[in-house]
Amino acid sequence: MKVDFDSLTPRKIVQALDMYIIGQKTAKKAVAIALRNRMRRQRLSEEDRAEVAPKNILLMGPTGVGKTEIARRLAKLCGAPFIKVEATKFTEVGYVGRDVESMIRDLMAAGVAMVKEEMQAEVELEAKRRTEERLLDILLPGLNTSVEPVGSTQATIIAPSSPSETREKFRKLLREGKLDSRQIELTVAASGPSLELFAGTQMEDMGAALGGITSMFGGKKKKKTLTVAEAAPIIEAEELEKLVDPEKIAQEAKKRVQESGIVFLDELDKVANREGRGSSGPDVSREGVQRDLLPIVEGSMVNTKWGPVDTTYILFIAAGAFTVSKPQDLIPELQGRFPIRVELEALTDKDFERILVEPKNALTLQYTQNIGARRLHTVLERLLEELSFEADAMAGAKVTIDQAYVDARFKDYAERQDLSRYIL
Repeated sequence: MKVDFDSLTPRKIVQALDMYIIGQKTAKKAVAIALRNRMRRQRLSEEDRAEVAPKNILLMGPTGVGKTEIARRLAKLCGAPFIKVEATKFTEVGYVGRDVESMIRDLMAAGVAMVKEEMQAEVELEAKRRTEERLLDILLPGLNTSVEPVGSTQATIIAPSSPSETREKFRKLLREGKLDSRQIELTVAASGPSLELFAGTQMEDMGAALGGITSMFGGKKKKKTLTVAEAAPIIEAEELEKLVDPEKIAQEAKKRVQESGIVFLDELDKVANREGRGSSGPDVSREGVQRDLLPIVEGSMVNTKWGPVDTTYILFIAAGAFTVSKPQDLIPELQGRFPIRVELEALTDKDFERILVEPKNALTLQYTQNIGARRLHTVLERLLEELSFEADAMAGAKVTIDQAYVDARFKDYAERQDLSRYIL
């Protein structure tokens, strides 16, 4: 994805974030400057670029104030590979669970998926053309003794005519969808038995190796009887795979991950040693996770099935509530790797009102699209419950949702102060 450098000045980045996130001006400015500096780095000479490392960010604030959304929207703006991980999911080396290097493998997988989708979009028309030709080859095996098709078999019998003329007639029928219900026999890859592996470096590497061995010898094939409509997307997917080079995908994905990848590391405060406690019990494991995180954040090589990935220039945005523990409770080396620290503010009543109407994906708009919401969805459900129930009998009617309507729907709840039903 090519991003216009001039269109992403810090001010414009903040304006773009304002479309989806209410408030938190300080945090938006910090991430906007960080993103701009990363883009400026891309314009430097290769020699100078190697000297400019990203300034990692630590976002501090209560849950639900927009920490994750800021990082996610930032990645979308610049088309960067992005993943969100929870620090609590990792374990120190030697314990059962995920090792910290798995976050880079996940980021690389996200980068490969992003690049593959872009490259396939470029050859989509060619894939559709090839799909059409393959379907015609199956539908027209060369028999020509009858005017009408016989049954729903693969061998479609046609009247005597030139092969090119017949093929064009069938091409027209195929494009018009008149052959969609015709059954054909298609050879597809057979799904083998799945092998479930535990997380962790050795096991994940073993899974990648086994997958490579399977592809080396070729997967099993089997014949299936499908309709033309069912077979078309399967054939198109196969053609898309043929038209893109896996090595080019891996190379481009690796470049993007190393130069512009973003890792959002949530719940960092949960692996900090609590203030006033010694390193004993579970705190030992927490500190071990921090020490395992340190080389990844500082910059090291992580092996993936697409090759080694250098984490030196990946941007890490860490977040946490830091109510029980403080940033100072992290090991000093890790603290130093997050020089930009921003404290996000708790949402006010006014902010909640604005969240309902101002963002581009406001909850009031989401409700009409039946998209779940995180907090205020429960309130809207109660507000529109009666209206939703009677909607089929009110076709064409206009209902105004004003203060009086809201007061009437919530009168009983306001009197009882039963607010627990709205707390998640």
